[in-house]
Amino acid sequence: MTQRTLAGLVALPLVVALIVIAWVVPLPYTIYSPGPTVNVLGKFDGKDIVQVKGHKVYRNGKQAQLRMTTVSETTREAKLGLWTLLGAWMSDTEAVYPREVAYPDQGTVEDDREAGQVQMASAQDAAIAAALTKLGEDVDEVSVAEVSKDAPAAGKLKADDVITKVGDKAVDTPEEVVAAVQKVKPGDTIQLTVERKGKTLTESIKTGEKEGKAFIGVSLGTTYDFPYDVKITLDPAIGGPSAGLMMALSVYDTLTEGPLTDNKRIAGTGTIDGSGNVGPIGGIQQKIPGAASDGAKLFLVPAGNCQDVEGAENGDMRLTRVETLDDAIKAIETWTKDPNAKLPTCGSTK
Repeated sequence: MTQRTLAGLVALPLVVALIVIAWVVPLPYTIYSPGPTVNVLGKFDGKDIVQVKGHKVYRNGKQAQLRMTTVSETTREAKLGLWTLLGAWMSDTEAVYPREVAYPDQGTVEDDREAGQVQMASAQDAAIAAALTKLGEDVDEVSVAEVSKDAPAAGKLKADDVITKVGDKAVDTPEEVVAAVQKVKPGDTIQLTVERKGKTLTESIKTGEKEGKAFIGVSLGTTYDFPYDVKITLDPAIGGPSAGLMMALSVYDTLTEGPLTDNKRIAGTGTIDGSGNVGPIGGIQQKIPGAASDGAKLFLVPAGNCQDVEGAENGDMRLTRVETLDDAIKAIETWTKDPNAKLPTCGSTK
């Protein structure tokens, strides 16, 4: 037996052992797969997903379809072997990502679930706000998030106060409050009208100076005051912000006469803010085939995801680019009148 043959025989068990280890030892990756779609004009647990009190609603029957899309992803604790990962990597509809990309922070599966629910609750509020704003309602409020210690506003304003006026000027956004404060000279006293626990108060605050401009030392945020009760109820297993656009469309359709969808199946994705601006999301390569397999014929793509949709398995489902809630409504109305009509697209998508 030659020395080379002997070396080969000695090495063979080691090679086999390495192959076996690579095949069975869990690797730090996550798999994204198409998840179920949900008709947000439909029902969950026997009740309408969009529920309204204090305003007339328009239910357009079982044929009306606005489908939010989801992604199924393996949890941070999932143990995935090489064989499983290779199968996902070779799939046309699945994707493999390093675990630290899917889960950049430390935590548990329960932490992920709770974070997803917080994001969903915020997305629902923004979706309702966007829909009601489209319908002409004034829903924005400026709330005090925090008052800095020893700031001019300390002892005058409190967290959760809603600022309605600076002097005689009504304000609806944090930017309007800041601009109104900075119009006065540092050291001047201004009056703020605030709502606190159902009471209207007027607080006089002597401004300070910061970088040559007047300031009062508060952190501001935007909250919403809806003129009537709108509630969105989805399966609590669904989390995250990416259903914002489709939820806003479902609220808008429920509050307006006639079916927005013309009883056709429409799907989409995208975050939304209270002003109706649509933002990009993750997993769109999995959401598109999921929607196509559930019979959708039009898919709303956030403009920020246009670089991600090339090669997506959309079948005969058309993809159209949207930047705002107005864009989405216009695209749906155009397409339902003529399925072959020209629509904004992402490059070469049809």
